Amino acid sequence: MKNNGLTLGVLGGMGPAASAEFMRLLAAKAPAACDQEHPKVILYSLPQIPDRTEAILCGGADPTPVLKEGLSKLVSWGADRVCVTCNTAHYFIDRFRSEIPVPLVHIVEETIRCCRERNPQGAWLTATTGTMQTGLFQEHARACGYRFRVPTEAQQQEIHSLILQVKAGELEAAAKRYRAVCEALWAEERLPIAEACTELPIAYTAAGLPAELGVSSLEALADGCLRELYQPLK
Repeated sequence: MKNNGLTLGVLGGMGPAASAEFMRLLAAKAPAACDQEHPKVILYSLPQIPDRTEAILCGGADPTPVLKEGLSKLVSWGADRVCVTCNTAHYFIDRFRSEIPVPLVHIVEETIRCCRERNPQGAWLTATTGTMQTGLFQEHARACGYRFRVPTEAQQQEIHSLILQVKAGELEAAAKRYRAVCEALWAEERLPIAEACTELPIAYTAAGLPAELGVSSLEALADGCLRELYQPLK
């Protein structure tokens, strides 16, 4: 299937493994039969963006200026659509979204869309502690009438800690811990798990957990971007 000629700009590096997995998903899921049918993509991997959770919880450096700069560069390089491969970053991006001169494919909106399709009755929300405390997903979900259940405080601490392990390359240990958390959540209510941090899909897959009970924010973002890149232009 031929793409519509639009160029996608990807602001990544938060973390690098998640950005690499996103690019793999774009290639794997694209409805392309040859090289030339794949979309044009510009990846700007910028790991030096200040930590989003530290900014939210501890008064760390504000990532907003660097996020703005990164997205502006992608647009100046020719991006017609942009996306950011970090859920927590969207707490800051929502504050200046209207200033971005091209459409943003929003990872939170796309993840909720996939959750609704998977199970209209609701899902478990797993994410960084920063994302959870901002209410980012909960607010977007309320706007469309969707229900998220959230882990206990102890489970949330475990989730955030294993996310840091994925970033550090300790995937086997992180996957084992994520499996334990997911199984505890399912023991309470068997809802899909929203993997609302871009490291969590990596841990979920490594843990060998059932695909039908996981909603990857990376896959949701890839699907949303491909929809933009293959739909006919008006």
